[in-house]
Amino acid sequence: MEDKKIALALTERFIGYALEINALELVPEGRLLKSGRLSYYFFDSGKFSSGVAMRKISSEYARIIAENFHEDKKLAFDLMYGPPYKGTILVSPIAVALNALLCGNVHFCSSRKERKNHGEGGLHIGTPIKKGNRVLIIDDVITDGGTKREAVDYIRSYGGIPVGLAIAFDRQERGTGKLSAAQEFEREYAIPVCTIATLTNLISFLEKSIVGSHDAESIAAGVLLQKIRTYREQYEAE
Repeated sequence: MEDKKIALALTERFIGYALEINALELVPEGRLLKSGRLSYYFFDSGKFSSGVAMRKISSEYARIIAENFHEDKKLAFDLMYGPPYKGTILVSPIAVALNALLCGNVHFCSSRKERKNHGEGGLHIGTPIKKGNRVLIIDDVITDGGTKREAVDYIRSYGGIPVGLAIAFDRQERGTGKLSAAQEFEREYAIPVCTIATLTNLISFLEKSIVGSHDAESIAAGVLLQKIRTYREQYEAE
């Protein structure tokens, strides 16, 4: 129970910081997503664009990875793969953060979207994926799961075995069916997805932030919070 309280406190701290730097953006008028849905919040890991911000997000990734992909006092994977482009940026500082947690010397790699025909050539960047390697996929969010499926295919093309996916934010809304994109990915590939924060965490954080306040700013925040709740009810996964 105490560990869960600590984990929740760390998640709320992450959400607070993400809101502070506008990586979690609250949009009162709504923003149209690629899915055609009008969302009142938006997560953009590209806003973690400083040394301090990258240290904060990578340390949170390291924490959830150590909690969810650790067995027999060792990490349950051989290397991490970050698909382009957000994963490419994230994977190296996460390896450093895992090393700081005394999780050993963690190897990582990424890939290009277009094959390079000079220099080292090819698509691959970083530690080679070898046959039988257990590979953890790193990315920022999961929307329709398309990028993650490409990552699975890429890993398998080198003989690697995808063993999990770590993301920063889970919108927890329906994908192509009744399940969320994360749930669909777990079911399709039989590998777990872990996340730093979720829509449920964001709503809880906002609820706590406006409790007992009655100024104009808090009233506006309450109106926005209700819009986000309604959005969740409309699109939430089963």
